[in-house]
Amino acid sequence: MTLAPLSHIKVLDLSRVLAGPWCAQILGDLGADVIKVENPASGDDTRRWGPPFLKDESGAEADAAYYLCANRNKRSIAVNITDPDGQAILKRLAAESDVVIENYKTGGLRKYGLDYDSLSAINPDLVYCSVTGFGQTGPWSNQPGYDFLIQAMGGLMSVTGEDAPMKVGVPAVDLFTGVYAAGAVMAALIARSTGRGGQHIDMALFDVQAAMLANQAANYFVSGKPPGRAGNAHPNIVPYQDFPTADGRLAVAVGNDGQFQAFASALGRPEWGADSRFRRNSDRVANREILVAEITLVLATRGTDHWIGALHEAGVPCGPILQLDQVFSHEQARSRELAFTLPMTGIGDAPMIANPMRLLQTPPQYHRAPPRFAEHTQEVLHERLGVDENEFLALQERSVVR
Repeated sequence: MTLAPLSHIKVLDLSRVLAGPWCAQILGDLGADVIKVENPASGDDTRRWGPPFLKDESGAEADAAYYLCANRNKRSIAVNITDPDGQAILKRLAAESDVVIENYKTGGLRKYGLDYDSLSAINPDLVYCSVTGFGQTGPWSNQPGYDFLIQAMGGLMSVTGEDAPMKVGVPAVDLFTGVYAAGAVMAALIARSTGRGGQHIDMALFDVQAAMLANQAANYFVSGKPPGRAGNAHPNIVPYQDFPTADGRLAVAVGNDGQFQAFASALGRPEWGADSRFRRNSDRVANREILVAEITLVLATRGTDHWIGALHEAGVPCGPILQLDQVFSHEQARSRELAFTLPMTGIGDAPMIANPMRLLQTPPQYHRAPPRFAEHTQEVLHERLGVDENEFLALQERSVVR
């Protein structure tokens, strides 16, 4: 098996829910040894975010499906962070780790001696990534932040939906924050490898949401006007939306004037390509309502499959609007092996979605299904800290570990 690019990296993951765990899973897919630290009383919140729930081998309710999405390639330990002995264990683990990821409230780990200043004094080469709703500074820095709140406050809901503000159907801010955090961690590790030591990474969901506004933010900065909601239409490109067909709906993404001419010809309306109202994209945006009405009339005459065939032959990007069962049964998804399973302790085969990073020489690898709660506490403490069975049982009896 190819040696993974991060196989030499040890990650101590103190985060829970989604943004931090998503970051840690990316690092784990790239080979890092990720130790997931959980509360001995209950574990990660997402283990209970259901239904649906997995069933264990006896048929009893186990972890929620939600938990599966962000926790493969990790080992789970349960350590009481409020107990001095638990804090000592985590400090010892941090001392020989490369990365710590945490998403406690700003400053929340200081009282346990697990904040960046405390741990970097022990391990100056430590890359310490904090994930919060609003960051380590600013008037809102002490406020908690969940994905939905940040979608609302960060502008995403103002440009999503039709008649009313609408959140995105997946926790996009959490996921983007996890991806940005993973990139920042890897950048910090590269900087460390050039002799610049460790550093603190301050990731805020609010900042990430602002960055995600991308073209919409640029539109606002240039025009001075906040963009509104456009449903499935695009503020800067026409036609770039879904249309009804005789038997369903079709998503059309015409990205340039040449594609529009091909699109018009495939619809049997080649004259549109020469029409001064539609010839350039800026013209089509200015005359959006007229053109969209014309396109709607034509596409409604035939079925979705017919138009996909005709438009693909013409080189025009388009496709059906699929439900998730259709997504994962689609020939492209099967060809790319987007869905697979991993054996999960006490469960059997657990469903997984592939990491989309396709590196030719060092691809993501899948060594472990998401761990059961506290599955590896004894293993990790023995392996990393030399804790023997008697010492472990004593810690367990005092509720320091589970």
